[in-house]
Amino acid sequence: MKKLFSIVLVLAMVLACSAAMAEPITLTYAEVNPVEGTVVGDVALAFKEKLEELSGGEILVDIQASGVMGDEKTVLSNIFAGDTSVDIVRISAFALNQYGAEKSVFLTLPYVFTSEDHYWNFVESDLAKEFLAEAKEKGMPLTGLAYGEEGFRHFFFKNEVKGIEDLKGLKIRVSDDPIMTGMVSGLGAAATTVSFGELYTSLQSGVVDAAEQPITNYLSNSFQEVAPYLLKDGHTLGTIELIATDSCFAKLSEEQQAMVQEAADYAMTVCKESVIAKQEEAAKTLTEGGATIIEVEDKTPWQEATKAVLEENIAGMEDIYEQILALQ
Repeated sequence: MKKLFSIVLVLAMVLACSAAMAEPITLTYAEVNPVEGTVVGDVALAFKEKLEELSGGEILVDIQASGVMGDEKTVLSNIFAGDTSVDIVRISAFALNQYGAEKSVFLTLPYVFTSEDHYWNFVESDLAKEFLAEAKEKGMPLTGLAYGEEGFRHFFFKNEVKGIEDLKGLKIRVSDDPIMTGMVSGLGAAATTVSFGELYTSLQSGVVDAAEQPITNYLSNSFQEVAPYLLKDGHTLGTIELIATDSCFAKLSEEQQAMVQEAADYAMTVCKESVIAKQEEAAKTLTEGGATIIEVEDKTPWQEATKAVLEENIAGMEDIYEQILALQ
């Protein structure tokens, strides 16, 4: 009888362990923009699909979009403070600058990339791998996984503008980023820090006169309703990065971590395919909806006006700048 009880106990323990092993790991994925109609939404869905496929359902991805987990600054601040509620984050590539990622500054400087092909040449280079590794090398509690993009960023306005001269004196929303602040100031405007979640109402109420985003985000957040004039100056490329937190990797095996990396790489191939089509669709929808899109034919005055912030931020790293330019 005692032997039978022992066998039953062992079987119960085995079944309990099997049940525990069968419980999938859920990773929370933070995205500030909506999933529907955005390039970053396509990235999030591609990452989820591929990781769940690679893991055979052992890992699930819970996409928390539209800023549910907070804006990029809030999410990153929480991560650095020890919060473990987010596992994977899609951030603007420059977001880690304020935490000491010096190399990523090149991904937000004005007019560094001449085209999207130029940028993807960078993404596929060894230089990009060095940039991604910098966060971990600097002791940050995260791992850079992959780079992508949302398209070039453009200014949009409450009132009609025709060119660079019309920016003087306008209050232009910027994120809490000294490079963007310096660029806007160089254009003769007043840089005004407003959180992304408050941008729509800030434009509506007149707290700011203008802001800037890739055209897909401009549309997906309905900014054309309150700022219907889009000036396509393409001052910077909307470079993005996927990161995994240390607390995320701590609950994964090395094999599962490799799956996360593979899913991130796959998501960026989807990004590359998606970005052109999404921009064209957005431009068509905006025009049909009554928004005014103004093309900037000559970017020389814009480059001259923002030259100071470029030179200031590449000081001491001119060799990296030259390497990026050589990838055209």
